[in-house]
Formats: sequence, structure tokens, C-alpha cells
Amino acid sequence: MNGPELQSEARRWLRFAQEDLREAERLLASPDSVPRHVCWFAQQAAEKSLKAGLVLEGIEFPFRHDLDGLRNLLPPGWSVKEAYPDLGELTAWAVEARYPGEWPEATWEDARRAASLARAVYQCVVRDFERRGVRVEGG
Repeated sequence: MNGPELQSEARRWLRFAQEDLREAERLLASPDSVPRHVCWFAQQAAEKSLKAGLVLEGIEFPFRHDLDGLRNLLPPGWSVKEAYPDLGELTAWAVEARYPGEWPEATWEDARRAASLARAVYQCVVRDFERRGVRVEGG
């Protein structure tokens, strides 16, 4: 892909991240939802935000859910690398929010924390895009 194609595809990843974040926040505000669904969409929003940055840089990435691993693939100069050195809590929701297991179920406090962290990661990536001269719709 060339520069404009990379930018277009990166924006698409970022739009998907924004949609997942909006869904997490919508579920957080809904009395009929469950916390694990908020956590799942929050994790997905952060993951797609990081992958958007990798796409913008033309960096191939594994289709895995390890947020710290994805963040570490970004080159120097991405503020999300320094601002969020440990995304392990969000990474865990990729599995723990979807499947029953030997871990505690998500609480509303977990859901609030996950949504807040996902929003912060998303906004940081949007700022990183803008610093690179890439306009983001509805960022």
C-alpha cells in the first residue's frame, strides 16, 4: 500500500475502534447490560486503536489480543507507548469477558475502568495520528 492507502486503511481501523468504544459506553449506561460486555468492547476498542497506528506506519502485526505486544510494535515517537506502559488489564478481557473460566466475573467497577482506559488509549492514538498530519473524522 502507498501512503494515501495506508492512511485510508488506518482511518478505517480507527473508525472500528471508535464504534467499539461507543458500544462499550452505551452498554455502560444501560441498566440491562452486563459488565463483561463493556469490558469486551473496551478491549476491542483499544486493540483496534493500536492496530490503526500500526497500519498507518505500514507495520504488519499478529492477529492476537496482546495489547502490550501491539503497542510495543509501534516505532518511537508514538505517545501511546509512553502514556500507557501496561495494558495487561485490558488485554485480559479479550478472553475473560467472553468465556467462563477460573477467573472472577467482571464487575461494574471493572467495566468503568476498562471503558475509561480504552477511551484514553483511543484519544491518545487519535492525537498521534493528528501529529502525523492525518485528519481523523469525529476523533
